[in-house]
Amino acid sequence: MTTWKNHQEVEVVITGVASAGSQVDADGITGFIDQTKHPSWWSEDVEPPQAGDRLRTVVLDDTRNPPRLSALQSDIEIARALRGRK
Repeated sequence: MTTWKNHQEVEVVITGVASAGSQVDADGITGFIDQTKHPSWWSEDVEPPQAGDRLRTVVLDDTRNPPRLSALQSDIEIARALRGRK
């Protein structure tokens, strides 16, 4: 089974939404986006997450079960910078 690694960018589909955040899936791998890591938490101009939404995300913690991801552009940019240092 393929796994995600920290700082990896992943295109996901939201499969479930709860008060704590959203469950997502990409190629059969399940992940989780905490509510504060979705842009709607920070901007009234962004719609809240809904099942079926597609998002570009970045892996924040690949040791968690399920792995934790972020859909915030700032986190994606940080991950890109970190990957560039390797």
